[in-house]
Amino acid sequence: MSGAISREDSRVKIENLLGQFYGEPAGFAQLGEFCSVSEVPAPYDQLLDHHKHMTVTVESYYGEKVDVDVYRTKRDENWYAREITLTTQESKRVVQYGIVRLNTDALKPEVWRRIESQEVPLGRVLIEHNVLREVQLCELWEVRAGQCLSSLLRIKNGDTLYGRTALILCDGEPAIELLEIVTPVPH
Repeated sequence: MSGAISREDSRVKIENLLGQFYGEPAGFAQLGEFCSVSEVPAPYDQLLDHHKHMTVTVESYYGEKVDVDVYRTKRDENWYAREITLTTQESKRVVQYGIVRLNTDALKPEVWRRIESQEVPLGRVLIEHNVLREVQLCELWEVRAGQCLSSLLRIKNGDTLYGRTALILCDGEPAIELLEIVTPVPH
């Protein structure tokens, strides 16, 4: 597998994910300012500090299914990246922002086609196709929203958000890198 993530270097680097759509490093500020943290406050801890799919987690938390909105994609040989938000189906609330980077060679063709269709959240595709997967939480982040993130999430510039980087192993191989940021939770 050319360009695969090795087991020895399976830590997701946030710079690699941000660099898919935002110029290094000055352009990262368009999205936000990122600070690594050891923990996040409640209820963000239950939304982020786990080894599960975020699709399932936000659907459970908000009590409704989510749809994916894909804003940009990038293809580089066997790598595919996309910038997305997840929105609840009934209340139309944007609940998550994400950058996904995946190795298409690590997926069966029918799984890759379903992801590439941009119609279904990534986690749901993997679950529906019974892909043997393991989600590894890599790092938690406090994020000060920049102009682009504020616009996508319909929040104020400078709002504090929380997120995580994670890695999904498919059939035992590192295959999918994720940056996932949840929107502010109503009090």
